[in-house]
Amino acid sequence: MQLFYNPKISESDTAFDFDKDESRHIVKVLRKKVGDQLHITNGSGWLFVAELVVADAKHCSVNILSHDLQPKRPFNLHLAVAPTKMNDRYEWFLEKATEIGVEEITPIICDNSERKVIKLERFEKIIQSAMKQSLQCYLPKLNDAVTFKDFLSHTFSEDKYIAHCEETDKKSLKSQIKPNKNALILIGPEGDFSVKEIEMALAAKYIPVTLGNTRLRTETAAIAACHSVAFVNE
Repeated sequence: MQLFYNPKISESDTAFDFDKDESRHIVKVLRKKVGDQLHITNGSGWLFVAELVVADAKHCSVNILSHDLQPKRPFNLHLAVAPTKMNDRYEWFLEKATEIGVEEITPIICDNSERKVIKLERFEKIIQSAMKQSLQCYLPKLNDAVTFKDFLSHTFSEDKYIAHCEETDKKSLKSQIKPNKNALILIGPEGDFSVKEIEMALAAKYIPVTLGNTRLRTETAAIAACHSVAFVNE
């Protein structure tokens, strides 16, 4: 199944027009013809089945045949992850986390962060592409980058965890995650969270956790955390 994404389509629509770029992809790349069926999501859970009625490289139109609201996961995962020095590593994390399953992502700027400027527009496109590739109908929310201190000032209802490398008392994340419970996990930069940041997180009731016996890169740690939550909820 080929899944298309367009946030403008709604459950009340009976027909829909694709823009020029998507129309060209449908006709020139996928070789779709009048009468073919397409699957579309708006990223808010709706899956539309549509019939192609106009197949032109500049303008494709469909009639909506059916629409169904797909079930949400019984938990929400929010990953707050420091940007990596090499941008492509963070992009890899965004892609894989979306494929595995995540509801919200926040880039956090930490004391040891080497990259403090990010391009949200490109990140959004990577998340959209990963959502379509993995045939999901809920688009993860990507928040603006925020400093670690400001992030901690927000109130969250999820179970809160901080994964760090300091030699202190920590529990295994897998032993702490509970099925069907919302989770927020902090992942630091290449140089890890500073001691001050760890102390701030503990004061804010974050649970210190470890992701294993080896030291992981930021993007690997984020994926390991994401998979741990998915595994516990299988």
